[in-house]
Amino acid sequence: MHTVTLIPGDGIGPSIAEVAVRVIEAAGVTIQWERVDAGMTAIDKFKDPLPEHVLESIRRTRVALKGPLTTPVGSGFRSVNVALRKEFDLYSNVRPARSFEGVPSRYRDIDLIIVRENTEEFYAGIEHYIDPSRSAAETIGVVTRSGSERIVRYAYEYARRHGRKKVTTVHKANILKYTGGLFLEVSRSVGAEYPDIGTEDKIVDNMAMQMVINPHQFDVIVTTNLFGDILSDLASGLVGGLGLAPGANIGYSAAIFEAVHGSAPDIAGKNLANPAAIILAGVLMLRHLNETAAADRIQEAVASVLREGKCVTGDLKPAVPVGTTEMGAEIIRKLT
Repeated sequence: MHTVTLIPGDGIGPSIAEVAVRVIEAAGVTIQWERVDAGMTAIDKFKDPLPEHVLESIRRTRVALKGPLTTPVGSGFRSVNVALRKEFDLYSNVRPARSFEGVPSRYRDIDLIIVRENTEEFYAGIEHYIDPSRSAAETIGVVTRSGSERIVRYAYEYARRHGRKKVTTVHKANILKYTGGLFLEVSRSVGAEYPDIGTEDKIVDNMAMQMVINPHQFDVIVTTNLFGDILSDLASGLVGGLGLAPGANIGYSAAIFEAVHGSAPDIAGKNLANPAAIILAGVLMLRHLNETAAADRIQEAVASVLREGKCVTGDLKPAVPVGTTEMGAEIIRKLT
């Protein structure tokens, strides 16, 4: 039996998280869930978006499954997601982008892995106004040799472990000659230690264009925090959208698995949200827990439901959609 922290999240989070829990249990995995609240839900209950008992639970279980958490735009508290990554030094953000048969998209047979540095650069929270009238602001992006080395090495080790053929480093070293230059220098040095893995690097703006023109040329992509956030969303758009985009935040002492999409408060409580992303995040979590057989069964059940297209939510089949719970029930039916 495993003990896992469950953070249902805000908006649509609780409903899709509940479906994910039912799917995992239907696959035969016994998990003791420690349910805790963070984000807007926690503010309502505890006046704190990230209460200490949430951190204590993750320290104890070392594994969490997390629904989407609301981050206010331009005001309010800083991102709870970023705070969790910093608190547990979850330096590697792994975001797969995989095509599913039956899902309308521009391309077929895409299977990309984006490995995003998760703790440094512009998301580190080093920013301030530079004058009393708040007419100008500054954000400082710090890139370290050690941070670059560990994320690049993670990408190459991931490629080797999963039989991947190539790692592409994405940077902006032509303009950001110190921060981008350091990341690129470290990447080339680490890549030389993996002669069995192909290696290349691309400037981020060219990379964005190349991903749209021909995404099949890429395999594992490793990059800095901001670029990784943007390119992983672009990659999800190539395979049908964020409703199919799971993410894993991996550190030395903890791992948090999540749906990449937002909390969608406008459809909360309406049984409209697509639960696939958080279910697929659960698949990543099960692999982390060495529950590979159950992970494979859930992955295939999701793929089967998407392929048939009869019991999917409105973002996947606008003409004749079903609800969140109905799609979850169909995935469970495929498991039994």
